[in-house]
Parts: sequence; structure tokens; C-alpha cells
Amino acid sequence: MNDLLPLWIVLAVLLVVGLVTLGTVSVRRRGRRDVVEPPPAPSAPPVAVDDGAVAPEAVEAPPEVEEPEAAEAAPAIERPEPVGGRLVRLRERLARSGSPLGARLLSVLSRDHLSEDDWDELEETLLLADVGAGPAGELIDALRTKVRVLGVRDAASVRDLLRTELVALVDPTLDRSLATTPRTGEDGSAVPAVVLVVGVNGTGKTTTVGKLARVLVAEDRSVVLGAADTFRAAAADQLETWGSRVGVPTVRSDRDGADPAAVAFDAVRRGRTQGADVVLVDTAGRLQNKQGLMDELGKIRRVITKEAPLAEVLLVLDATTGQNGLNQARVFGEVAGVTGIVLTKLDGTARGGIVVAVQRELGVPVKLVGLGEGPDDLAPFDPEQFVDGLLGD
Repeated sequence: MNDLLPLWIVLAVLLVVGLVTLGTVSVRRRGRRDVVEPPPAPSAPPVAVDDGAVAPEAVEAPPEVEEPEAAEAAPAIERPEPVGGRLVRLRERLARSGSPLGARLLSVLSRDHLSEDDWDELEETLLLADVGAGPAGELIDALRTKVRVLGVRDAASVRDLLRTELVALVDPTLDRSLATTPRTGEDGSAVPAVVLVVGVNGTGKTTTVGKLARVLVAEDRSVVLGAADTFRAAAADQLETWGSRVGVPTVRSDRDGADPAAVAFDAVRRGRTQGADVVLVDTAGRLQNKQGLMDELGKIRRVITKEAPLAEVLLVLDATTGQNGLNQARVFGEVAGVTGIVLTKLDGTARGGIVVAVQRELGVPVKLVGLGEGPDDLAPFDPEQFVDGLLGD
């Protein structure tokens, strides 16, 4: 009996330990069932990477939406400034530059006693200003007579006297208007006024044509440009640029060296078809002593007149060329039948007397003058405002 007691005790201890262990496990399982685990987050679809592997965590970016390209804006059409009042700028520039011609004349005439040397100095001043020997002599004779008779010496009276004589010399009676009014053809259709622009190389002829187009547009005229200078590759491009700025079409050849008369003819025909008011035809610069080029100019005239009569032939002259400009004017007058002069580079020059000389040489008026480099620096010529500019008013 005593031998069985330790065995019973061992069995009892094992039984108690087993029951305790079973209860603990049961409690843990029951506790786990009471906790609600959150559902796992959905995983992003795998994305292929550059090396062919799949990156399970990568997120695919949404596709880019291409923005429609903005249409290229058409160049804005410029509105040229009004023509009236442009010559005022010439007066201001001549005044700022000291107007050497007017200043020297007034200085001599204001002296207390005018000797023969003084009168010689006056005449020399006029000759250096390209007035020409004939007109200079006429002006000196008129001034001598009036100074002697009137006895003027004060600055205001001298200025008024000189102004009167200079205006008479420039001749305000000449018709300086541009013939830009369309005509009516024999069939009753409108015929544009055709303006042919001629001159030697380097006078700014093509630029003058572009500026003249702006003058006409400012006066509400419809214009077609003809690029008949087919020898200079950039001439047609230059003219087309001028025209596009103010919405004026340009007729040109597709190849360099084309027949300029044919281009001029096409421009006039297009102007007539479109009902334009004016057709401006630019021609190649040519030397007055190159007979072949001058003959070609005559051909351009003849071909144009088969489609429409010429309203104007404008000769572009550089005001700084002096007597050489007179030689040019003489030859062009004979070949092309010049009806008006455009003087470029007139601002700030002491040689404004070329206005008088060229009018006397050709018997035609200066109609337009270039005042500077700006696109609207071309103005109708006014004798009185020009003289006031020379005298520094």
C-alpha cells in the first residue's frame, strides 16, 4: 500500500498539469476568433519593367493627352500712319541738323553791308547745295535788287525776303499730285492707274516702292505690286515683304532672270482683274549709260501699255548724288518719259538745292521725298514746308 502512494501522487500531478494546459489552449483559440482581421489591400497589377521582370508594386501612369497645337497666328496687317503732316518731320530734322544751306544764307544776308565778296559767297553756297548755276544766278539777282531797293537788314525781314525767293525758285505752281485714280476702259471696265518706278542702283528704289504702297493704303487705295526687278534675287522677296505688311499682293516670277516685261504685264493684268486702284511696278536698277538696259526699260513701257496706259513714271534719285543725279534724270527722262521725281535721303542734307536743279532739268516736279529709314518716312513734297525747313523754322 505504501508502495502505491508515490505512483498515485505522480498520476494526480500529471492529470492536473494536463487539464491546465488544455484550458489555456482553449482560451487562446477563443480569443483569436473574437478579433476581426482587416481584409488585405488589393495589390496593383504587375507592371513590366525595362529588363523584362515584373514589378508588382509599380503603378501605371495614366496616358498623356496631347494638347492640340495652336494654329500659327497670321501676321497682323499694319495700318500706315496718315500721310498729312509727314513733311513736318523733315522740317524738324533739318532744323536739328542746323540746316547748313539756310543758316549760311541768312548769316550772310544779315550783315550790315553786303560787299561783292558777300554776294559771291551767297552764290557759292547755292552752288554747293546743288541748286545749279542758272537758278543760283536768278536768286542772287532777285535778292540784290530787293535788298538795295528795300534796304532790309534786320533778321526777320531778311528771312522773309529769302523765304519768298526760295519758294518761287522751288516753284509751288507745279502739279505735285500723284495720278492714282483708276480709269474706265473702252469696254466699261475699271482700269487701274499704273505707276512705273525707275532709277539707278543704290537709290533705294525697291524700298521706295514699298513705302509708296503704304502711302496709297493710308489713303484707302487698293494696290497690286509688280516685282519686275528679276535680276536681283532678293528684290522680289523684299517687295513681297513690304506688301504683306499692309495686305497688298505681289506678282513675281518663279525664277531669277525672267523677262521683266512679262512680269510687269502680269501685274497689270492681275490689277485689272481684281479691280485694284493702283499697280506699282518696280524695275531693276540700271545705269544711264548702259544702252541695253535702257532699251529694256523702253520695252517694259511698251508691253505695259498693251494692257493699260501708264499713269505715272517716277524716277527715284538719291538727293546726295548732286550733279550726277541730273545726268541720270536726263537720260531716264528721254527713255522712260518721267512724270515725277522721288528724292530719297533728303533729310539732314545740305544739298537740298537738287530739288530746284532736277525740276529745271526735266521740267517735271518733285512729288515725293524720303525723310528717313522708317516705313512711313515717305511724304508728298510741299515747297513751302521744305523751304521753312531749310530756313530752320
